[in-house]
Amino acid sequence: MWKSLKTSWLKSGSSQMIVGSNTSLIIITWPESHFHLLSEPVATGEEGCALWRPLQVSPASESRMDLDVVNMFVIAGGTLAIPILAFVASFLLWPSALIKIYYWYWRRRLGMQVRYVQHEGYQFCYSFRGRPGHRPSLLMLHGFSVHKDMWLSLVKFLPKNLHLVCVDMPGHGGTTRSSLDDLSIDGQVKRIHQFVECLKLNKKPFHLIGTSMGGNVAGVYAAHYPSDVCSVCLVCPAGLQYSRDNQFIKQIKELQNMTTSGKIPLIPSTPEEMSEMLQLCSYVRFKVPQQILQGLVDVRIPHNDFYRRLFLEITGEKSRYSLQQNMDRIKVPTQIIWGKQDQVLDVSGADTLAKSIANCQVELLENCGHSVVMERPRKTAKLIVDFLVSVHNSDNNKKLD
Repeated sequence: MWKSLKTSWLKSGSSQMIVGSNTSLIIITWPESHFHLLSEPVATGEEGCALWRPLQVSPASESRMDLDVVNMFVIAGGTLAIPILAFVASFLLWPSALIKIYYWYWRRRLGMQVRYVQHEGYQFCYSFRGRPGHRPSLLMLHGFSVHKDMWLSLVKFLPKNLHLVCVDMPGHGGTTRSSLDDLSIDGQVKRIHQFVECLKLNKKPFHLIGTSMGGNVAGVYAAHYPSDVCSVCLVCPAGLQYSRDNQFIKQIKELQNMTTSGKIPLIPSTPEEMSEMLQLCSYVRFKVPQQILQGLVDVRIPHNDFYRRLFLEITGEKSRYSLQQNMDRIKVPTQIIWGKQDQVLDVSGADTLAKSIANCQVELLENCGHSVVMERPRKTAKLIVDFLVSVHNSDNNKKLD
């Protein structure tokens, strides 16, 4: 019996797909998954349609055809399954590798480029986006035991026409770690000044942002090098003295009085301790999978000895109140951002700074802990941009976009 069909045709609402060319035609019927092969066209019917004759296929041949089709789908499914299985295996076996890939991906996505610069054999690692222009550049100093990529969540919400620089603090990330390095706050301030000089970032005064330990360094830097900076943003900075110690500070003071090495809450060595640290630093309760907790610990463990040495240095007598001792020397416009539910450094520190710094603007965030940048990145970015606009109105008060 002759059939008159157009090639490559799928009837709407039909359970048959006709796939063909000038030389062959296959009819696929579902859900039964039957395949019907038609022979070569032997004539032309109406409207140029090819005339086809059904090909008689033996049961054995039809069985082989069905097997070939099954094999085709198995191969296609296997090809798709390989990357999925690889991802699952990496998640379960090498979560630390996935964390590194995550940061790499977001740097690429946000346009942050990684570079290195040397100062007398000392290497600084930093990431940047944009170029210096008529608006102030932004230099960001991260906190204890993290790295430059902690700013990525904030960078996501900052205008792309700003020049951003995120540096790994001394001993962190890709920046040189030396047993001879001065890890005190004053020592770190000097290192950051070397970095600024290498990049010639102070060719024009820049806006300096620091959080926690980095906030301590940023405040002291503004006091020591007032001509380098045009304004400062301190996000829940360390280095202040409180009239009443919170639970965390009490624990640290007890640790300093111990003759043996005790547990430091900010230096986890197990997934359980990592979870406790996240709860300490964040008001928002992140649901972090066990594998990710393990990955975060795996990334940190090789550096824990350094973190311990650094922690004891910055909480020691020389650096404990560095910002307190220098805050009245900060003369540039200053913005203070603090989470009201901060369990690490009490929010009352914001009032202490406001009373000592002449041109100071305080922003307190509700339902936010110590990890302000990670918990409230969009809000923090908006506060920083609004502050820059209000302070640096040299461009006819034109708002950053």
